[in-house]
Amino acid sequence: MPGMSESYKNAVAARGAEIVTYIGLVNQNGSELSGGTPAYSRRPVSWGPPSGGVIRSLGNLIFDVPAGTTVAGWRGFSALSGGVSYGGKSVEEEVFDTQSQCVLAKGSLAVRHESPL
Repeated sequence: MPGMSESYKNAVAARGAEIVTYIGLVNQNGSELSGGTPAYSRRPVSWGPPSGGVIRSLGNLIFDVPAGTTVAGWRGFSALSGGVSYGGKSVEEEVFDTQSQCVLAKGSLAVRHESPL
């Protein structure tokens, strides 16, 4: 039995791009980062048009990361603070011994929308 059409997947992906408007970083415990000078904050994300049910970020996202922090993943959010967490993805852990920046490169953030089971 065939899965959902590409048109359907792209429509769902387009809706995902509308609601996931900020990206945040999380540590190895899944907790969002905080603190630092300059202070860590979520970054707004712009998504490219869906293709094959996939949306990809259009630009680099640059985060200020506090000293002594491990970055272990990202999460998509509906707001700059609070809001809804829609989940995300783990990344290769990176330890920041000093205050620094973490860059999620253009196109490296991708969300795939699949056919139902």
